[in-house]
Amino acid sequence: MEVIVGIESIQKPLINPALTIGNFDGVHRGHQALFQRVKDWAARLQGQSVVMTFNPHPLEVFRPGNGPAFITTHERKLELIAQAGIEVTIVVPFDRTFAQTPATDFVKELLVDRIGIRAIVVGHDYRFGKGREGDIDFLRKMAERYAFDVDAVSGIDVEGTIVSSTLIRQCIHGGDLREAGRLLGRPYEIKGTVVKGRNRGARLLGFPTANIDMASHAAPKRGVYAVQVEIDGRLYGGAANLGYNPTFGDTALSLEVHILDFSDDVYGKSITVRFIDRLRDERKFSGIEELTQQISRDVEIARQILLTRAPGGPPITASPPANAVEAKPGSRAE
Repeated sequence: MEVIVGIESIQKPLINPALTIGNFDGVHRGHQALFQRVKDWAARLQGQSVVMTFNPHPLEVFRPGNGPAFITTHERKLELIAQAGIEVTIVVPFDRTFAQTPATDFVKELLVDRIGIRAIVVGHDYRFGKGREGDIDFLRKMAERYAFDVDAVSGIDVEGTIVSSTLIRQCIHGGDLREAGRLLGRPYEIKGTVVKGRNRGARLLGFPTANIDMASHAAPKRGVYAVQVEIDGRLYGGAANLGYNPTFGDTALSLEVHILDFSDDVYGKSITVRFIDRLRDERKFSGIEELTQQISRDVEIARQILLTRAPGGPPITASPPANAVEAKPGSRAE
């Protein structure tokens, strides 16, 4: 996939481009359905499938420090868009100046003159331009003037649920990682660097753990989870605790993963933790012996869950994301 950063980097119009525009946090099954429609249009036009997205996310500009924690990092989002089969992604550096672009200029100068748009696929409630002045009706009028198609897609239904990034964040924060995974089309994941912990896992409890720097990921509800861990391109099973370790009186949120049947040194490595299912709430134990007994039970339950619910069971080689679902079409300007 070609990644173009910045509008000024587009030196000439693309080849009969079919385009969709959005933030695409999570690149969930709804996004994948939009991408499939874009690819269908591109095939019909004998052109290129194109995604336009923004970095940073507009909420990081307008609500710094108060926006939602994101499902995917920008880098991971680009990887997932590429895996979905999109040919070109345009990354627009978003700032307050760009936000003041009038809707007419956005369509004429950016979409038509710079990109050479032939078709655009957007949600039925899509709005754009300064003050969100542009809507679907406005886009259709511009399409008639500049000869491109508008494909407005209504709510995207995934097996009875209208999927959205907001809903997936709610599932993650509420601990329903199975539902989050269903809507994403893959397990929710946190990628981070293994950092030094408190040296209690192996020394005190007999269960060595990798302590993950979670950065700005959306944090699941505190508790214990069955997980898969990707290290150097391979997946391993694991049991993870996300919380404050109340038995030891810790005050900092931490993600600690016991990797099944694994003993290599991973300090300083970047690894990915994929959440398969939630086992229980985090709770305070009477002491190390009771905690150790519970961890032993957690590990065995996690092992069984991974054998029956995780794709392929541990350890496995990383697999591509699930297939996208169909989107429900709205009206289209011919």
